[in-house]
Amino acid sequence: MMTEMMTEMMRSDESTAPNPIADDGDEAHFCSTCAFGRVCAAEGLGKLDLHELHMLVEHAGPYHEGDAIFRINERFGAIYAVRAGMVKTRVIDDEGREQVLGFHLPGEMIGLNAIHPAKYPCDAIALDTVYVCRFSFPALATLATKIPDVQQELFRLLSADIGRATQLAGDWSADERLAAFLLGLAKRYAARGFSATAFRLTMARADIANYLRLAAETVSRVLRRFQDQHLIHVDGRDIELLDVPALRRLAHGILHE
Repeated sequence: MMTEMMTEMMRSDESTAPNPIADDGDEAHFCSTCAFGRVCAAEGLGKLDLHELHMLVEHAGPYHEGDAIFRINERFGAIYAVRAGMVKTRVIDDEGREQVLGFHLPGEMIGLNAIHPAKYPCDAIALDTVYVCRFSFPALATLATKIPDVQQELFRLLSADIGRATQLAGDWSADERLAAFLLGLAKRYAARGFSATAFRLTMARADIANYLRLAAETVSRVLRRFQDQHLIHVDGRDIELLDVPALRRLAHGILHE
């Protein structure tokens, strides 16, 4: 009896815990975080209509924290869409120093920057339990010539990837950088049906600092100051945005809003 009660409690906890994991879709719908979902929604298409696209998808995972989805200089043959979890892209220089290039949420693509060099220019590392969809790029490129909307979506995804990579290139303050980072994450979560104000910072503070080109101590200090100013509430890795307009004013120069 006690075992049954514990099992039921575990199931209840799992059902209520906020965790951005995609469903597997069904016979007429793509997964809730499908990277090509906007193509289907815009055209009113489902799996039956985009059967060729669906047949290209290979599910892979789970990858556990620290596992590589692909490594730098591996031959490029596929792009990946994150189905669940979070992926970090990074490069490591000859002296062993890491540079974080980005964080990728469910519904976002990784490997787009490998199209031109024909090899992956970075590592893609799981930050928690990650599942991905693998798209053979030669087959996808052929399909894109048949379905213009797929081609347009690939261009849009590549443009967004480039935009995020260059967003923090300016001479911005630590407060501006962190405010823009939090708002950017919130917007990306909201676009995938998750909360726009409450989410989990899966990545370590050191990874955030590396990505923002700041010291880890600076990130911790700014987060504390934002909390003291009632802009955010932080509980471990869980964060809630309390004053979005104030954060937008801080990040205005970076986000151009």
